[in-house]
Amino acid sequence: MAEKKGLSHAAYGGIKGEDYVPYVSTSEAVPELTAGSIIIGCIFAVLFGAANTYLGLKVGMTIAAGIPAAILATAVFKGAAGKNPILQSNVAQSMAAMGESLAGGLIFTIPAVLILKMELTLTTIIIVAILGGLLGILFVVPLRRYLIVEEHGNLVYPESMATSEVLVTSSAGGAGLKTMLTGLVAGGGFKLLGGGFKLFSEEPEWAIKGLNTSFGVNVYASLVGVGYIVGLEIALYMFSGALVAWFGIIPLIKYVGAGLTAPLFPSADIIAKMGPSAIWSKYVRYIGAGAVAAGGFISIAKSMPTIVKSFKSAMSGIGAKGGNQKRTDIDVPMTWVIGGAALVFMLSWLLPMTQGTFVSGLLVVIFSFFFAVVSARLVGIIGTSNNPISGMTIASLLLITAILKATNLIGNRGMFVSLIAGSIVCVAIAIAGGAAQSLKTTYIMGGTPKHIEIAMFAGVVLSSIAIGAIILMLNKTYGMGTEQIAAPQATIMSMVVKGIMNAELPWTLVVAGAAFGIMAELMGIPVLPFALGLYLPIGLSTGVLVGGIIRWLTDLKYKKDEELLKNKTERGVLLCSGLIAGESIIGIVIAVFAMAKLDTAVGFGAKIAPWLTESPWPAGIVLLILAVWVYSFITKNEKTA
Repeated sequence: MAEKKGLSHAAYGGIKGEDYVPYVSTSEAVPELTAGSIIIGCIFAVLFGAANTYLGLKVGMTIAAGIPAAILATAVFKGAAGKNPILQSNVAQSMAAMGESLAGGLIFTIPAVLILKMELTLTTIIIVAILGGLLGILFVVPLRRYLIVEEHGNLVYPESMATSEVLVTSSAGGAGLKTMLTGLVAGGGFKLLGGGFKLFSEEPEWAIKGLNTSFGVNVYASLVGVGYIVGLEIALYMFSGALVAWFGIIPLIKYVGAGLTAPLFPSADIIAKMGPSAIWSKYVRYIGAGAVAAGGFISIAKSMPTIVKSFKSAMSGIGAKGGNQKRTDIDVPMTWVIGGAALVFMLSWLLPMTQGTFVSGLLVVIFSFFFAVVSARLVGIIGTSNNPISGMTIASLLLITAILKATNLIGNRGMFVSLIAGSIVCVAIAIAGGAAQSLKTTYIMGGTPKHIEIAMFAGVVLSSIAIGAIILMLNKTYGMGTEQIAAPQATIMSMVVKGIMNAELPWTLVVAGAAFGIMAELMGIPVLPFALGLYLPIGLSTGVLVGGIIRWLTDLKYKKDEELLKNKTERGVLLCSGLIAGESIIGIVIAVFAMAKLDTAVGFGAKIAPWLTESPWPAGIVLLILAVWVYSFITKNEKTA
């Protein structure tokens, strides 16, 4: 086929969806679901799933995989012999998106089981991922034509369109691959120097004795990458939450509690003897959890009119069929949808590792269906990055736990069943949003929905093994809900379930945090970034701020040249995605060494020169060098970038 220069204006609307002519004509036979696309897609799904698992458990944020994976896939398939490989690239990026979505769905919930000190096996995590992933994909199938074809131009699916643009811009492939690989090597090397060889402290802290607090910055390449991707505004919101916690709440608790001679619940220690980190761990985290939970409920409340409208609209279009069965009209059969839902119900009820009941199995299917429908439509308006997954999950978990408690399923088993059921629902919500985005890209490109639906499920199955293994390994090495692995959303889920079942939470602190969240909303501040800053150690927010400043400086330099700014932004996103992936891979390797008690074999930096890790200043200098390098790499070679 003759190579087109870009998408047509009709790809963005202006015509009926059924009249849209896709980028690859349906009359042309091109490779799509091939062995190559499946293998590359599985590799990408595992890579982005692992990176987002590591990043999400540490920071509470994940990075979108669709666009970086599209660029990498384009580069991989660009030199392939034969016909246009663009639909193979689409299969690979769709599978990568499933790795990212699955990571988000699992890390929000499943680590809560470990936080509550219950037994969790890899088999259980894989089963949860497969059941939730199956529901998330299948429940989008009967809605696909309505949401994506009939609502063409009305539902924008912003990330799908961005991915489509990347796929058709084949010139981005080779340079993009080189940029991301550079970031991957740099991020991995940086992590090896700090986390492996211990040549500098990764978490330097400066004590501020006059305020009885401390200031820190986490020297992680991944945080710089996250900060660049989310931008300065979001980074500042996070940092503002950290300032409130570490320069407001912690000094206040220390001041008020200095004269107490007995411990104050929930801590077992006297406040006068506690340092800033201990006060953060025992008190401030509950306040931050309340703020994050409030953010989830606020997002649900604000989205409620859209949620109701989305559900009604989607239900009115369920099972809509086109007149002609072109390639772009073929989905998996409806019998698969019904059979899949029945299978999930039976397995979540009867499998020993889920410890489920008839009621919990039924609730899994009901809540998964409702919120999968909502998620699939919401991402068409606001994109997957803004999809209120945590809010929908908290709402589901509250109802599931309350209903199970009403059926006298209480104690540890009640909490376990609630969390497993909630995890399946959370995965279904996350996967449904990612699946809808990928199916929109497939519609724009002219691919076969059935092929994508099958490939996405393969991506879920493969990445579930890697994600589950990483969760268990990080828990065994560092522990979930600790300063090293904060697992913020999962900690909140554990609080919700435990609070309903046992009423053992310091509700005063949680309610105070919710008040902070409401305050942020009333002031027009995005609640979740502010709440995450309130919840997480200040060093994490400071590290993200460094990346945000780099993005701001880059935007400032190229603000007068829109095309060059776009190229530099894409270059920066790819480099930073590589930094995150590289650090995540080496971080996982280091965790394996630590778990095997072999980490001392590589930590020679702290042995030969202890001041390198004991003093915060070497780490600060190293972070500055990294920031300068990232900025220089992004802004160099202006004419050829």
